[in-house]
Amino acid sequence: MKETTGTAVRGIAARTEADTGREAAVAELFEIHHLPLVRLAVLLGADDAEDVVAEAFYQLYRRWPRLRSPEAAATYLRSVVVNLTRMRIRHLQVVRKHAARSGDDHAYVASGEERAVLRDDQKALVDAVRALPARQREALVLRFWLDLRESEIADAMGITAGSVKVHVSRGMAALSRVLEERR
Repeated sequence: MKETTGTAVRGIAARTEADTGREAAVAELFEIHHLPLVRLAVLLGADDAEDVVAEAFYQLYRRWPRLRSPEAAATYLRSVVVNLTRMRIRHLQVVRKHAARSGDDHAYVASGEERAVLRDDQKALVDAVRALPARQREALVLRFWLDLRESEIADAMGITAGSVKVHVSRGMAALSRVLEERR
């Protein structure tokens, strides 16, 4: 009986030590990546960027033991932010479609996070980026805002590197057309 109790105590101590290591690693990642991830979510069109990033860190914390390696955590966070933003935008589109049908027409109102992150001189570009299809917008933001390689963008978006090239190319062409029209 005493041996079983000792084994159980050692197992609890090992789990407590692992949890402490996980908490420290996630806290360090939070310090480094929180603001860039909020900016990423805003640029991808999230109206609740802070909530998206908080959910991403929660998912990282829950899935920490299943990560390939601690170095994969930043890539995982970006991927979760992209996917959560995509899901929330789809949800908002459905809500707005139903609101429009019922005659309840609400205009888009920028969140405080968006207004704090964006300066006036960036608004024209951000408006043009927002007008892009979701996949093109995501590919451009990941490529030029976060300066990720095609393989990293493909991982974050869940597509092939060739598809990334297509989305970036089409997005750049569309942005060029829109910005030329504004001149």
